[in-house]
Amino acid sequence: MKTIGFALCGSFCTFKEVFAEIENLAACGYNIIPIMSENSYTCDTRFGDAKYWIAKIKEITGNRIIHTIPDAEPIGPKKLLDALIIAPCTGNTLAKLAYGITDSCVTLAAKAHLRNARPLIIAPSTNDALANASKNIGALLNYKNIYFVPFGQDNFKNKPTSMVADFTLIPATLDAALSGKQIQPVIIEPK
Repeated sequence: MKTIGFALCGSFCTFKEVFAEIENLAACGYNIIPIMSENSYTCDTRFGDAKYWIAKIKEITGNRIIHTIPDAEPIGPKKLLDALIIAPCTGNTLAKLAYGITDSCVTLAAKAHLRNARPLIIAPSTNDALANASKNIGALLNYKNIYFVPFGQDNFKNKPTSMVADFTLIPATLDAALSGKQIQPVIIEPK
């Protein structure tokens, strides 16, 4: 059985879709280690209270949530994960990953995991993918062992620079990444 880290960042509007994919991966037999950014672990939003999401991910995975930097640090030295998924991955986290900033539990988990040359799968969800975040996405596309869940513009009329991953492609992206391949196409048509 493969052990997959599943890290959530604060794009709260996508949590319902993302949690459906966590359930799909659990149903496929993966051991899922949940990781929640400090904001996703503590913020109550119009998309649900933090306590609701915490209880739900514990119920799905049956595992303790990593939500602090000290808890994330052992991921690398102990080689805890076969792959790590960050979904949703915000523009803030994309920037930190591109520049090697590890000041959150999610970015430290990614850094610790990548030291083992194992796949990191990123599912972007950011309003500025075609603006300020584009340079970070471009940089990450060139990094070894980093793979993207295909993404596209989600509302090009009202939010022309916004892009979101097709979260239903997380399992296929994971399978490809575990074989060292990037699923194609990376940029997809809007839903």
